Amino acid sequence: MADLATPDARPNNTHFSSGPCSKRPGWSLDALSDAPLGRSHRAKVGKAKLKLAIDLTREILEVPADYRIGIVPASDTGAVEMALWSLLGARGVDMVAWESFGSGWVTDVVKQLKLPDVRKFEADYGKLPDLGALDFDRDVVFTWNGTTSGVRVPNADFIPADRQGLTICDATSAAFAQAMDFSKLDVVTFSWQKVLGGEGGHGVLILSPRAVARLESYAPAWPLPKIFRMTKGGKLIEGIFEGETINTPSMLCVEDYIDALNWAKSIGGLKALMARADANAKVIFDFVEKTPWIANLAEDPATRSNTSVCLKIVDPEVTALDEKAQAAFAKGLVTALEGQGVAHDIGAYRDAPSGLRIWAGATIETADMAALMPWLDWAFAAQKASLAKAAA
Repeated sequence: MADLATPDARPNNTHFSSGPCSKRPGWSLDALSDAPLGRSHRAKVGKAKLKLAIDLTREILEVPADYRIGIVPASDTGAVEMALWSLLGARGVDMVAWESFGSGWVTDVVKQLKLPDVRKFEADYGKLPDLGALDFDRDVVFTWNGTTSGVRVPNADFIPADRQGLTICDATSAAFAQAMDFSKLDVVTFSWQKVLGGEGGHGVLILSPRAVARLESYAPAWPLPKIFRMTKGGKLIEGIFEGETINTPSMLCVEDYIDALNWAKSIGGLKALMARADANAKVIFDFVEKTPWIANLAEDPATRSNTSVCLKIVDPEVTALDEKAQAAFAKGLVTALEGQGVAHDIGAYRDAPSGLRIWAGATIETADMAALMPWLDWAFAAQKASLAKAAA
């Protein structure tokens, strides 16, 4: 590596992790100075902060006025589990998966809830299942943006407006970066640690009126843990969606989320956030287009994520290696970049095919993304040199 000339420019911000993601530009601890630390989240000041976070979420995401928004425990996972355990079982369900998190929801429904009428629609990494085969008279559970595969649904056109079942959408890497048609979505979940770069541990759960009607008319056959319960006496616990959280939230994390939302508002809201993510992803896509050793894991350009961009190494000498050696090559590439201090945490997800995963969400500056691209070539050349030396 010492013999290879390094690129002249370096990213100012080297944080390209896919979660928790990079903080917003200009962020510092001073942004948290107004957090009501040491105060109860049920005190007037605590409830006001939580309500502000909910109101800003509605404004920036353009959530319809009759949809409920709640802050819930355990990140996006907690929000998804609340929906699955509370809403499913009233009718058959179609489960859609093309990466690890979607596959996890399939496992929960089949092996934990043990629902009797489940259809699975699955695809390998890089592809989408046949969305046209879904039956929306049943409930449908899907991930909008596959964080570990870089494959997203291009839009909500596959969902009919006159559906009878509920649509439950894990949108954790899509919210604030991709246009989602809420009229087609009955449950939307995400974590603010993704596109807005917030701290981990909290999830957001958004419910349509149809989802609320299901909660108030259907009681699952299984017991629900306290942190999953959204109704009492057959009625929605409205307080959950007005800032009265089920369990104690971190007011420091809530303050950080409010700061990120205010930043989003200051730059132009949802359209500006999406434009930033699109610009960042385009830098990567343009690099891939002219670089023969790397390719997008997502095969169809229409389904490529603009946040969690997943890449595979397609150099013939590398692909000729066995799977373990290919993984070692990719890991070495990531290690080289970290060693130079130009990119952190860009290895592929542990369950995904070996390669790179570069976060391109709105908190990344496009100039930093552009500065990273020549370093990918440098790291690849360094790894190829090491490979040749080992073979000699």
